[in-house]
Amino acid sequence: MATLLRKVWESVSTRSSSTSHSPLQLTSSSATSSDSSLGPCFDSIPLDILLQILRLVGPKDAIKLGCVSRAWRSLVSDNLLWIYFLQYYEGHDDPWDSVFFAELNLRSGYPLQTFPSRTGELSFMRIYGQRAQVPGSVIIDGCSGYCKFGWSKYACPSGRSATFLEFGNIESPMYARLRHFFGTIYSRMQVKPSTQPIVLSIPICHYDDTDSAKASRRQLKDAIHTVLFDMNVPAVCAVNQATLALFAARRTSGIVVNIGFQVTSVVPILNGKVTRKVGVEVIGLGALKLTGYLKELMQQNNINFESLYTVRTLKENLCYVAADYKTELLKDTRASMEVPAVGWFTLSKERFQTGEILFQPRIGGVSAMGLHQAVALCMDHCHAAELTCDDTWFKTIVLSRGTACLPGLAERLEKELHETLSPSLANGLRVIPPPHGPDTAWFGAKFISNLSTFPGTWCIRKKQFRRKSRANIMW
Repeated sequence: MATLLRKVWESVSTRSSSTSHSPLQLTSSSATSSDSSLGPCFDSIPLDILLQILRLVGPKDAIKLGCVSRAWRSLVSDNLLWIYFLQYYEGHDDPWDSVFFAELNLRSGYPLQTFPSRTGELSFMRIYGQRAQVPGSVIIDGCSGYCKFGWSKYACPSGRSATFLEFGNIESPMYARLRHFFGTIYSRMQVKPSTQPIVLSIPICHYDDTDSAKASRRQLKDAIHTVLFDMNVPAVCAVNQATLALFAARRTSGIVVNIGFQVTSVVPILNGKVTRKVGVEVIGLGALKLTGYLKELMQQNNINFESLYTVRTLKENLCYVAADYKTELLKDTRASMEVPAVGWFTLSKERFQTGEILFQPRIGGVSAMGLHQAVALCMDHCHAAELTCDDTWFKTIVLSRGTACLPGLAERLEKELHETLSPSLANGLRVIPPPHGPDTAWFGAKFISNLSTFPGTWCIRKKQFRRKSRANIMW
């Protein structure tokens, strides 16, 4: 690298001395000619070869070469070169298509503003430099079931814990419970709250568009901000779980099916915003009900177990969703696995009967519409609302949370929707399994926290929050 830099500098020095007697005697034409040349040692080399050399040189030394002359700066700033560096040198594990999606759609903050889709109109050299300076942030994907937490610079969450924290009702003990919850996470991560911004997923609750529901959502968000700022967190970015899951699937509009711990919500999102005026459909069953139903089936078939942990482990490893329930009943579907420190278990029809209650809730004793019916109803409402001239925004359905990872669920839901919807609505429909498994919302938060403009407009700081709170009190 030192040899290459020396050659570049010598070639530019030679060029400068041969084209001018003194700096003051340069004409504009000779200056232009000089600026367009890389030097006698390099002008004869094809640009694509030079770019290959720059790839080997690496981003730091490429920037040094850009300081030599205007011609080298022009070559070094080539977008394709910095796209390569973003792929292989950035230091994050985000794939390039995720980086490109985030920088194209999310870097302006909310409301979302899509940048020109042509890569030539974005300076990826500048984006690379900005992303390198983004502070690491703490990411917490918490809900009433299980919490995932970790660093934005890491490839995946560094820890998980059962929370069972009920976010649905804001009562006087909420502050203390939230303080204990966040304090526990920071303690496990062994980090002071004051050192890093935080990106937090907010559970989907208070689904209606009524004034009381809006007030409850605002109260929850204010409680979270109050706790975190009292803990001296410098900046807070709080986004609902469904939106984060959609971002993780590299979409800004669509329908997110969030199979939570106790309920399943079908959430329409347009340009990153939950369209509650269209309506959020809610089914009164979630992961806990599926685990409970598998427990009942195992008891009926005299399969002994010691705890719900064993049942949940079997559900996560052996259960699936049948493409055709009646046909599956005629098959031999036995499979076995060993639960560590417990023993071996063999399941048969229980494997697909468990997930079937998502489509036929009544067989599990739940009086509710099936998952496909709730999604179809949501799509009908989106179509009738005519929010945009493009009717395809709600035809992408993204599954989220751990239970949504059941094998066959995406395919079965897509099949049922094609049979339920009219041909015009079903045309172009696509159901996407959780892009990052149970950690999909966490990865959506990671996209935001690694943006070149983070924390920027995505975050609120303590002074901003205090000013906003005082203004609301005065009003």
